[in-house]
Formats: sequence, structure tokens, C-alpha cells
Amino acid sequence: MSTIEIMFNGIDSIDVDPKPAEEILLERTGPGAEFTGWVDLPVDYDKKEFDRILACADKIRRESQVLVVCGVGGSYLGPEAAIDFLKGKFANLIAARGEDPDSELQIYFTGNNYAPGRIKEIIQLIGNRDFSVNVISKSGGTLETAIAFRIFRKLLEDRYGTEEASRRIYATTSRDSGLLKAETDRMGYETFVIPDDVGGRYSVLTAVGLLPIAAAGCDISQLMQGAADMRSDLLRSDGINKASLYAAARQQMYRQGKKIEIFGNYDPDMAGINEWLKQLFGESEGKDGMGIFPVGVSLSNDLHSMGQMIQEGERSIFETVIAVEEQDDDIIIPAFDKDFDNLRYLEGQPVSLVNKCAVDGVMDAHLDGGVPQIRITIPKKDEYTLGSLFYFFEFACGVSAYTQGVNPFNQPGVEAYKKNIKVLLNNAANKMI
Repeated sequence: MSTIEIMFNGIDSIDVDPKPAEEILLERTGPGAEFTGWVDLPVDYDKKEFDRILACADKIRRESQVLVVCGVGGSYLGPEAAIDFLKGKFANLIAARGEDPDSELQIYFTGNNYAPGRIKEIIQLIGNRDFSVNVISKSGGTLETAIAFRIFRKLLEDRYGTEEASRRIYATTSRDSGLLKAETDRMGYETFVIPDDVGGRYSVLTAVGLLPIAAAGCDISQLMQGAADMRSDLLRSDGINKASLYAAARQQMYRQGKKIEIFGNYDPDMAGINEWLKQLFGESEGKDGMGIFPVGVSLSNDLHSMGQMIQEGERSIFETVIAVEEQDDDIIIPAFDKDFDNLRYLEGQPVSLVNKCAVDGVMDAHLDGGVPQIRITIPKKDEYTLGSLFYFFEFACGVSAYTQGVNPFNQPGVEAYKKNIKVLLNNAANKMI
């Protein structure tokens, strides 16, 4: 099968034409066109920097047992989602026990909240072990990330001294400007570039995502190849390509009053994909009093909390489910002498069979309950497929936002809360002096 298959249920026809928006995106004639560098990124990336990323990832694995990644929003959601998808949610525990054949490195993401307890927990997890830091920020002044970096930089310098600490800090930032770039030049940190024409939520296939993903022991060459092949498939389509068709279906649902999109999956290792999608679509489309509100559910566990709402709540929702065709890590349901739970009919069957039946059964029930559905099927959980999936959704988001009539690449609304927080912090700090 091809990398991604898409199927619609409960959507009788798609009257929205995505081609004008697609042309605006590809011809770079729409608002925010200066941030469309991600469109050609899978085939037009810096190959020398890519080789440096591979070399640094290898160096980190040799020298450190822990990598602390400081970043927020697009600076961590993509790489965290990728590592969970490819290595599993418990990858750090498995690496700590020396049972991961690819890497014994543990990777922890911080700088994405203001909770002191989470920072202290990561410090405790590091303990006396060797560690490195990857700080990711275009400006260097993003509050959550800057605070976390200060703390872990100090920890590095206290443990190793300033010179050795500087060797263990990797900065992913702007090419020529910003607070972090200036400090990186002063301290001599190994530096990787966030391209000026790629916004944070579209940056997973830049050094933002590639360095942590490579450090985790994943094949980033295959990740980029999957994205490149998906780009080729979308651009050479004679009619409406799959990503644009998905974008059109979303906007069709929106015009019919379906203003909430539920992203669902049936694998807990894909929960991070939901979080990445929420930022991608929410920050790209939520403007000018418009936008589809993205939410995420991990099934089947969320059926026991959200199932009733999805099945019989207000019919303002539609569902986009990402299903995996093949499972490489299957397990067989064991047999017992006594049928104590009435599951004898499942003895000897793979758990993946139950999961597949759950996908089909739940989707049928939701369809009967009046929930239109978009089913996206991927063949397996590997780097090539993930690269394809990342690019598919990025392209679809750009087309969808332009179809809606907004700039997909700015986020003017997020400045409001940042301004308020800084005012309150300045006032509170001055009172304590």
C-alpha cells in the first residue's frame, strides 16, 4: 500500500475546492509566504548541517547518559512526538536498563511549563550521571525555555566547569540574530539553525527535531526520505492530492457547523502526534474569530471518559482517526484452564486483532451516532512513514488555513498572554527587592 491512505465516512460530498489555496501556498503569493520554507525543506535542506547533526548525535550518545532538551511549542512537540512514536512512551526506562539496542541515552523535555516540580524531577533523574543540553529557541527570550536553560546550564557549569559545559551545550537557534544566538557566539556552543523561513510549528524536519530524534537512535535519513517522497506524491498529483483533499474535507465540515475536530489514535505511543497536531492546526487556523478547534483522544482508554460525549453529545464534532495497519510489537493472548473472564474465544489471538476490531467497531458506532469521519491509515510505525505523515499534515494545514481565509504562519494572539505575564513578573520581582 502507499504510505498514507485516506477514507471518508459520513461525508457524502466535498464541495470545497482546495486548488486555489494550494496554488497560493505553492506559488508563495499568500500572507505569510515568507514562512513557507518547509514546503521544499525535505529536498532542499542543508546537507552539511545534516551531517553535523548526525555527528553531534553520536557524540551525545557517547558522552552522556541523559540529554535535556529545553524548548516549548514547536521546539519540542515534534521531536517528543517522533521519539514516542518510534521508540515508545517508556523508552527512557528501557534505555536506563540497557535494553535498547539503539541507544542507552535518556531524553527529557523541559522548558515547556513553569512548574518547578518538573524541573526538580529531571534534576533528580540526572543524578550523578553525565548529561548534555540542547536548547531550542529562535529568539532566546521565550520565558519557559530561557528559565529552564539557565537552570540546566548552571548545573552543567557547576559539575564540569564552564569550558566543558560549553562543549555539552547544543543550541538550535536563528542563523544571525536573537539573544540565544549572541550568547552562543560568545560561549562557543555547537550551533544548529532554525531557518528564518520556517516557523516553529512547521520545524520538526529542521535541526529542531532532527538532533533530538537522531540522539534517540532513530534514522533521520529515512525520516527525511519519507517527507521528500510525500512531497513528490503531493506535487505530482494530476487532480486533488490527498493532503488537499483532507484540507477540503475539514473546511467542508466547518461550513456545516462541525467546528471541533477530534484527532484520535489507538496507540498510546501516538499521543504526542495528537499534541503536535493540536498546535499545528490550532495556531495556524485560530484567527479572526474563526477556526476548527482541535482536540486529541487516545483510544480505547479515552472511550471510558470521552466516549459518551463523542457518541451522544452535541453534534458539532467530526473525527480524524490515524490507524496503523501493521504492528511489529504484537503479543498473544494467553490461555488458561478456567475461562474466568469469558475470553476463551480470544485465546491464542494477537492483541493487534482486538485493536483493529476496536478501531472498526468504534468508528462504526460513532458514525451511527452522527459523527462524520476521516480515516487516515499508515502502514507501520517507522521513520519513513513518520516523515511522510509530518509532511502530509503540514501541507494539509497550509491549504486548509488558506481555504479558510487566514494566514497559516503567524500567531498574533499568543503575544497577549506573554505581555501580561512579563508585566506581572516585573511587578512581583520589584516588590521583592
